[in-house]
Amino acid sequence: MKPYLFALILGLFAILGAPLFAVILAVAMLGFYYSGIDLSVIAVDIYRLSDTSVLLSLPLFTFAGYLLGESNASQRLVRLTQVFIGWIPGGFAIVAFIACAMFTAFTGASGVTIVALGALLYPALTQAGYGEKFSLGLVTSSGSLGLLFPPSLPLILYGIIVQQMNIGKAVAIVDLFIAGLLPGLLMLVMLSAWSFWTNRKTPIPLTEFSFKSTQTAIREAIWEIPLPVFVLGGIYGGFFAVSEVAAVTALYVLVTEVLIYREIHPKKLLPIIRESMMVSGGILLILGVSMASTSFLIDAEVPMRLFKMIQAHVTEKVVFLILLNLLLLLLGAILDIFSALVLMVPLILPVALNYGIHPVHMGIIFLANMQIGYFTPPVGMNLFIASYRFKKPVVELYRATIPFMVVLLVALLLITYLPGLSLVFLKK
Repeated sequence: MKPYLFALILGLFAILGAPLFAVILAVAMLGFYYSGIDLSVIAVDIYRLSDTSVLLSLPLFTFAGYLLGESNASQRLVRLTQVFIGWIPGGFAIVAFIACAMFTAFTGASGVTIVALGALLYPALTQAGYGEKFSLGLVTSSGSLGLLFPPSLPLILYGIIVQQMNIGKAVAIVDLFIAGLLPGLLMLVMLSAWSFWTNRKTPIPLTEFSFKSTQTAIREAIWEIPLPVFVLGGIYGGFFAVSEVAAVTALYVLVTEVLIYREIHPKKLLPIIRESMMVSGGILLILGVSMASTSFLIDAEVPMRLFKMIQAHVTEKVVFLILLNLLLLLLGAILDIFSALVLMVPLILPVALNYGIHPVHMGIIFLANMQIGYFTPPVGMNLFIASYRFKKPVVELYRATIPFMVVLLVALLLITYLPGLSLVFLKK
């Protein structure tokens, strides 16, 4: 069967509303069947994935994120950030960016950030003197900040997919965590600088720095402040593997939110566990069948054919990266990030490697695009979540997010064409 027929089958099933894992599995089974390969290889691929130790971190970090989302951790995070940064000119906008980035990094879900922090940040921004359009755009666009910071689930998922493909240079999850730091900080700094500049003539009253308020905020969040230390210090210090850090984080968050803060009643634990495991199970199911699909694509030399086709028209790496960014922005607007990863990384990564792009750098480019794609008109998911959350027309959100998108697109170009931002701290 010709490769284009598989694409037609995939599109047909998707239009009919079939579950994504069923579409991927069906294509893989048909591909192996018509290639004369025993279908037992699919079971082998799924088993090979289950033998990956880092896979344990996905459900554990997801569970920890759901616990944080159900508690008042978001409010404590905002207050803590505000007492340290709120007194700076334009400080509350910076507070919003940092709070959203940290919350998204731990929860792994952009929509959750808008729902959890939006009700707190949007009225606070307008009451602080920021314009309504600016406040809407800030909260909507910053809902996806944090995808490049550990322990981001998409970073972990990208690493697992690349490890299973076993092509090019070996990619460790720790390398991806390190690589995402500077690009993520670049986005935060550029957004903060633009927010300061655009509001420079707006009479926004400054929040006075207060030792008493600082002590109160620290005391309220004292049990959650160590969370980044567990993740960053545990991994980078070599004390824990990624899966071990995930287990420690999940246990710590469970004890903190249920037994210490007592904001989550034990009766709510079962629904939270069920919801988080449903999300994790869906990701793992899609990931498992996508490994079989990836094996077929590699056996059928689809990535190599795709590379030869592209190379016939695009010989320069610079031009390829431009086209890659345009494609990923489009995918980010129409697919959720987990589906985009399992569907497109097996196709795009081999092509990118042939153009001399480091697989870690490729991962950062991929996720940076997905981050912007979340609020790319006309169908970016965050636009509709924010429209529902703030009771505003989607068209109004289009206009509000455009300036923030322009800033992030400039940051994306720097991330794309300055690979040192992603690779400077990696071991040679």
